[in-house]
Amino acid sequence: MNYIIAVFNSRSATLRFANTLQANHIPCAIINTPASLGRACGISVKFLSEFYDKARMLAGKSQVKFYSLNSTLNGTRINKN
Repeated sequence: MNYIIAVFNSRSATLRFANTLQANHIPCAIINTPASLGRACGISVKFLSEFYDKARMLAGKSQVKFYSLNSTLNGTRINKN
């Protein structure tokens, strides 16, 4: 499965976005931000890539960065969307 990670600058923005996704029936999880993504607030929102377009619309003008998370035989690869 392919996932998207939404990275925010603040914990409150991250939690607010997770609540917005859940209110719109998009399953998501709060995860630790991968260290390879640099310094953010420390937590991010992870959801299935099939919901990316709707989630991006719900994010509106929020200061968010989206990354795709792809599992391969050699490990996990993270790409900026």
